Amino acid sequence: MRPFKIIRPDESMRTEIQAKIDNLNKPKGSLGRLETLAMQICLVQQSLEPKLTHPCHLLLGGDHGIEREGVSVSPRDVTWQQMVNFTHGGGGVNMFCRQHGFKLRIVDVGVDHDLSGVEGIIDRKIAPGTKDFLYEAAMSEEEFNKAIETGAALTDECKAEGCNILCIGEMGIANTSPSSIWMHLFGNIPLDECIGAGAGLNAQGISHKSKVLNAAVELFKANHQQWDEAYAIRYFGGFEMVTAIGAMLRAAELHMLVLVDGFIMSACALAASRLCPEVLGYMIFGHCGDESGHKRMLALMNAEPLLNLGMRLGEGTGALCAYPIVESAVRMVNEMNNFRDAKITKYF
Repeated sequence: MRPFKIIRPDESMRTEIQAKIDNLNKPKGSLGRLETLAMQICLVQQSLEPKLTHPCHLLLGGDHGIEREGVSVSPRDVTWQQMVNFTHGGGGVNMFCRQHGFKLRIVDVGVDHDLSGVEGIIDRKIAPGTKDFLYEAAMSEEEFNKAIETGAALTDECKAEGCNILCIGEMGIANTSPSSIWMHLFGNIPLDECIGAGAGLNAQGISHKSKVLNAAVELFKANHQQWDEAYAIRYFGGFEMVTAIGAMLRAAELHMLVLVDGFIMSACALAASRLCPEVLGYMIFGHCGDESGHKRMLALMNAEPLLNLGMRLGEGTGALCAYPIVESAVRMVNEMNNFRDAKITKYF
């Protein structure tokens, strides 16, 4: 994987930004998270007048070999069927993109179905799904590097259109399985505490999923006494997930804001932060989902999500729902009057 040159946002403006926020005509700190969010955005953009321009949403699709082990209540056909549905504008992601003015890119990076003739789907297929990580690495090193570069290139395309805030979602049946394993490996949390119901498994289904994932991790650890983060990412990850990591890293390198969605995308953010910790300074975590372990995963990154709506749809929908809050933070800095101009006595 090529190195990404990601620099933490320059802190030299912090005092000046804080002074502007504190002098808005309101009690100091009274707009709570909007104020800390505004600080983050101003630091990323190195501006006292931040802007959100041409927001883009990447919807990345890919299938997982581990799905064949019965770890999901949904069959893999649902991946390609939903991808086609998105082109008709009928998904949750479509609705929220329309509502909040995001340009939606639907991208096939690894769906186990021929979608090349479907209008509205960008064909960047790396392979028709990953291998079954119960027995072998999900992808080769070459495939891993291609997925990273595909994500970076997609970010470049958005940036070229004037985008400075990127949202990423996924469509991939069984992708809670690699997410749980990454959480276990990178967070040193017992694997069973990282495993949840995914798309709706019952207790028996969760038990089976646990047995499969524990077996896969035991084999991985037995065969690899020493491993690094990049290898663990490619051993278990999906093409849509690794592409998302590449997109996140490139966005941070370009000083773009990254809106992070639920359990899957938080796992990608966690993986990205293990490759390059500085990436976290550019991330805004949209919501805490309903998947078991998501709250603990966010805690590994000291992330405070903006919303907790019990959502677990994926697709990037939770992050999209949080976008108006991000917009409010920017409007606060740019549109609220200060004490002096409003001729209000500053009382603190």
